[in-house]
Amino acid sequence: MPGNAKGTDSLLDTNKSTQQREEILHRERYRKQASYRRGRFRLKWSFTMPLFYKKKKQSEDSRKRLEYQLCLSKEAGADDILDISNCELTEVPSSAFSICKVLQKKVFILHGNELRSLLPKGCSISSLETIKVLDLHENKLTSLPDDIGQLSALQVLNAEHNQIKTLPESIGNLHNLQTLNVKGNCLSQIPSSVGKMSSLRTLDLSENSIRELPKELANVRTLESLTLDASTMNYPPVSVCTAGTEEIQRYLCSELGVEYCPPSQYLLPVLENDSSKQSNDCVDGEVMAWQSKFMDYEKRKEQKQLEKLNFEKDLEEKQREQAQLVVLNNSRKEGMLLSVKLEQERVEKDVCQQQKTQEAERQRVLEKVRQAETCISTRISNLLLDNKRQAKSAEILQAMEEERIRVEHLTAITQEEANSLRKKDVAVAMQTMLSESYSMRLLQEASEARRQSMMSEACKSMETMDKKFEQVLSLQQLDKSKAICQILQEEEMQKAAFEALQLQRDSVHGYIRNQIKLIEAELMQLTKLEVKRKNLDAENLQEVLAEQREALSDMLQQLLKQKDQREVELKHILMEMELKSDSTQQNYWMIQYQRLLDAKPLSLRMQEAGVDKDLVSLLCKLSAQHYLPILAHHRITAEALRHMTTRDLSKLGINEVGVQKSLLHWAREQPCSPKKLHEEREAGAVLPTAPLQEQLTPPLTPKTPLTPTVPSPMDGPSSSECVVCMEAESQVIYLPCGHVCCCQVCSDALYSCPLCRSDISQRIRLYHG
Repeated sequence: MPGNAKGTDSLLDTNKSTQQREEILHRERYRKQASYRRGRFRLKWSFTMPLFYKKKKQSEDSRKRLEYQLCLSKEAGADDILDISNCELTEVPSSAFSICKVLQKKVFILHGNELRSLLPKGCSISSLETIKVLDLHENKLTSLPDDIGQLSALQVLNAEHNQIKTLPESIGNLHNLQTLNVKGNCLSQIPSSVGKMSSLRTLDLSENSIRELPKELANVRTLESLTLDASTMNYPPVSVCTAGTEEIQRYLCSELGVEYCPPSQYLLPVLENDSSKQSNDCVDGEVMAWQSKFMDYEKRKEQKQLEKLNFEKDLEEKQREQAQLVVLNNSRKEGMLLSVKLEQERVEKDVCQQQKTQEAERQRVLEKVRQAETCISTRISNLLLDNKRQAKSAEILQAMEEERIRVEHLTAITQEEANSLRKKDVAVAMQTMLSESYSMRLLQEASEARRQSMMSEACKSMETMDKKFEQVLSLQQLDKSKAICQILQEEEMQKAAFEALQLQRDSVHGYIRNQIKLIEAELMQLTKLEVKRKNLDAENLQEVLAEQREALSDMLQQLLKQKDQREVELKHILMEMELKSDSTQQNYWMIQYQRLLDAKPLSLRMQEAGVDKDLVSLLCKLSAQHYLPILAHHRITAEALRHMTTRDLSKLGINEVGVQKSLLHWAREQPCSPKKLHEEREAGAVLPTAPLQEQLTPPLTPKTPLTPTVPSPMDGPSSSECVVCMEAESQVIYLPCGHVCCCQVCSDALYSCPLCRSDISQRIRLYHG
């Protein structure tokens, strides 16, 4: 007996070594065959499939892991586990079922894949009849096989985190199943056949849509742990479900009319079943292990030799076919290459011509864009410089205003004297102003009525119309006199007139409005340039535009804040003045109105009276009346403006670029006197503009207007269309990005800018006049 044992041991060792060598050779042949098939498949794919076809493939690491696990499970000394988890599988390979059936695997692990069905086509569930542990968690299964009850040896079934909607009725035939985990699925009910599971010890039903448990679950006497969402249960009640597994089983037993017994009384037969099976398996396994392994080895050896012969024959035939295919493909390829070459030469000629025309057009458009960009950059730099200078000038004006108030207080007369002296003058002035405005409105209304009546009743005589018109005028004159008397008596109307005049005469408020208009125009032009550059694919210049647009949007926000602060300050001044006024004093606001009109010093008013009327009207049109004292103080005339530049005006304190250009343009258009023309010609013959060049440095600004007062038709607001509806004009500025790209209707429905996708914190409406 000992000699026989030693002989069998040596024989087994030699068998193991030969088996290992055969397995190594088999793996090498498998790799060569797989590489050959992959090369052939790539060749076919390159000839048959489109060039840009894309399909989701299994990654190389997952494929290698699957091949390694399948080869590892076929080895002689492999354990009873087949693990093909995390291999990115969409269906279970049929070879895995064959391995489980032939090698009688006990554990089948499939978690971490993308499986939608457990059984592929042509496979049967009976191939897994020896499986005891089946792990399917973290897949995309929507259902389990209907004949899963045939897995009589199954003890653990883990289907956690899938998309299973219903469990099959045959699941009740799993009499040896001890653990069932269906956590995190889409189940809405449990089949009543679950009550037939006589060995079930653990059941997890949490994270599902289950609201009721079947009464038949009380027949599962071995159930030790039941996990479910107690707060959402309807049957049994929530109070019973929160109490634990024992209370749930008691409740179901009482509903079914069965006496409850603890699971410990029924677990002994289950455990004895498992131990007896294990002991029988051990005894029989020790007796038959060597014989079965040896017979299996001989069968595998013969089968591998046959497979080797068949593989070599197939390989030779495939090589022949491959050679023929290569010859045919080469001949076809040469013909196709010739045709493609001719076609390509023709296409290249057309493309070259098209590219030349497109390049010329592109250069022309880029040149225009560069010119516009340089213009805008200079405008922005001038605006930034003007902003700094304006801050300094605002401080100087504030100091001058304080000095003027101090001098005015020193030279002012008492309140009673002013009340008695100027009451009549102020009343007359306000009455004339109101009467003029009222008469203008009446004339407008009368002209409108007259025009409509002439269109409708052209045949009526003019004499009757004149009589009626005179009667209406007489009645309206009476109404006007009554209205003026009432307005003079109402203190609130006087206060409103004073407040309107104060806002109109406030230079800081007017300057802020002009600056806001200029920045709005610059933002609109920047937005249009940015849209043009996006259409021209000039993305390398977007960062410069974005920085300039951000700087302008910051300036716009600061100016809006300054405007609001100035209005608040004016309201505080009105409130303080109202508190100072006595309740018994009459015509207080009339006196303040006259004071505001007479606020300027007498010398400055005399100087302003000597300024050219055309120049004053131009400043009024530009809303730049606050520059009138500067022009009056320096005694600037049209002849002086004709010899000045923008830099000279900046030194005087006129910093707005649009106002500068408008003044210089007006001066050039003004006719010159003959004496002046003769003097200029004589001076020009000797040395033109010599004094001006000695005093001033050359201007930094270009000759082209940086900020035109009236936008051109090409760049004006009317040519900017809404990027959403593409029909209406752009009318809204978005802050903080500064884009002008939407109309009022489309802007109300947006919460982020359609150009840069940034959140909108504020909207500013543009009014084109």
